[in-house]
Amino acid sequence: MARLEQLDKQIARLKRRADVLNEISRKYWIARRIIFVTGALLALAFCNFAGSTAAWIVAGLLVILFSVVTIFHNRVRDSLTRNSLLIEIKQIHIARIRLDWDGIPPADFSIPLPGHPFETDLDITGERSLHRLLDCAVTQEGSDRLKSWLLNVRPDAPLVEQRQALVRELKDHSVFRDKLQLLSAVARTSTAGPSRSKSSSRHWNSKVLVEWIERSNIKGSLLPLLVFLSILAGLNILAMTLASLNVIPQIWPLTFLIYFGAMLLSRSRIEHAFGELHELEKALTHFKAVFGYLESRCYQNTPGLAQVCSAFGEKGKQPSTEMRRLGRLAAALGVRTNPLLSFLIHVFVPWDFFFTYRFDLVKKEIAHLLPRWLDAWHELEALNSLANFAYLNPHYAFPELSLDASGLAARSLGHPLLKPASKVCNDFELDHDQRIVILTGSNMAGKSTFLRTIGVNLSLAYAGAPVNADRLQVSLFRLFTCIKVSDSVQDGLSYFYAEVKRLQALLAATEAEDPMPVLFLIDEIFRGTNSRERLIGSRSYIRALSDGTSTGLVATHDLELIKLADEIDGVTNYHFREEVSDGRMIFDYRLRPGPCPTTNALTIMRLEGLPVHS
Repeated sequence: MARLEQLDKQIARLKRRADVLNEISRKYWIARRIIFVTGALLALAFCNFAGSTAAWIVAGLLVILFSVVTIFHNRVRDSLTRNSLLIEIKQIHIARIRLDWDGIPPADFSIPLPGHPFETDLDITGERSLHRLLDCAVTQEGSDRLKSWLLNVRPDAPLVEQRQALVRELKDHSVFRDKLQLLSAVARTSTAGPSRSKSSSRHWNSKVLVEWIERSNIKGSLLPLLVFLSILAGLNILAMTLASLNVIPQIWPLTFLIYFGAMLLSRSRIEHAFGELHELEKALTHFKAVFGYLESRCYQNTPGLAQVCSAFGEKGKQPSTEMRRLGRLAAALGVRTNPLLSFLIHVFVPWDFFFTYRFDLVKKEIAHLLPRWLDAWHELEALNSLANFAYLNPHYAFPELSLDASGLAARSLGHPLLKPASKVCNDFELDHDQRIVILTGSNMAGKSTFLRTIGVNLSLAYAGAPVNADRLQVSLFRLFTCIKVSDSVQDGLSYFYAEVKRLQALLAATEAEDPMPVLFLIDEIFRGTNSRERLIGSRSYIRALSDGTSTGLVATHDLELIKLADEIDGVTNYHFREEVSDGRMIFDYRLRPGPCPTTNALTIMRLEGLPVHS
């Protein structure tokens, strides 16, 4: 609630600022109209009564005044745009806290990775998914990087700890995070052409520059040709000079024809340089604000952030330096837009060839630097999403990675995709003595949700984010789930066969020679067959799981499976229960040790009016 109140105050302050800026903008609009009308009337009056010279002077002064007012007005309008985007960012923050999916930017359509161990079962991607809740990235690459972290199937301890440290560092720098998101959004809205997708995607393909560099392949070096033309130009100037001093005969027309002819024959090598330069300069302009902010910011108190952004601070290789170089090259190659001046210059020196060669060198340098700049930006966007999640949920805890033991210990573990009003948190442990949990309970009691609660929080933990718990200590596991199995009409698979294939893949993962154990989450094992065969198959499958080093939970309605706790070491029973009061079923969603003492299928049938005979 404190975070919501803080965001509400910030939005109120930004709206007051918007009112002030709108009033200033209105006054500038009035001033521009007055200047325009006054200028037209005065110019007409001076033209009729004071002569054309005075009219031109007055008109010139008013044009200057109008231009100055327009410049300041545009600045106010830019401020209004940024203020509006910042309000939108804050409102989305509130929607993320409240899990108001209508207020959270929509998820991009993507097909789940085929055969992924947990993506679909845990709602990592999709409409109401963990990725959509966290994703603050403006670029498609930043969003995809966040998704890859959440879907990582083999967590790496040093990488997780490094990422977690960066998220901790970024968490309390809300001004930096919001400004980075704001500048990225401004860059996206100002981008036109191929760099802005016309699809429904809310993300921006920021790799347009890398693609441009790859398309504009530099075919060979211009240096030999430039040296050759420079020698011809030097000989031509020398011949002109010596001929003017009567030292040699008038042979300069011949040397000039040779020099100029060589330039004309080689013109195809440089004819596209001016257009390419302006295309690159225009594309880089959209990145300029973001790169400039990352380049100029002081990282004295954020050493981890400084390391990520080190690519922007290399002396002589900053984005601003490259932009200035491109600007100078654009001015130099712009001479060709004036045919007469261009001809006079090229009479003496191969001007375009020299600056095209310089452009090729700069382009090669940018082709080397740009992937590093973009990689740092995308990394920051993904980290920004995790840090924003930590900032909006200050009661969430960063997990502790345990490398010595194979287990999980959680205190007050909850599901981050459930609204706080309906969320119930539970304590839970997995260790050597409690390695496989048979989870029983009535329909709607919370078994499936609890499985997803564990899985989603492990996905967050291994991504480097905080988890919905007061405390979570966890080892490194390969997470594998079997929860939302569905049949496939296209592939001709029945539900039962699809479930068997999924469980076979899970078992293969547990039997693989891998030092990292599997943590499995199975919901309603073998639900697609009859009760007799389900019991035989379930008992055999759980025995096979217990023979390895894997750990996990199996949720089931089959109360016969609870007997495995007496037969297999490390197998334990837990359950959820419900109560019936005044003809209503009441669930408390509390996890309790031991097998479930009640069932509710017949009760639900009776409550819904179905005929049930004892």
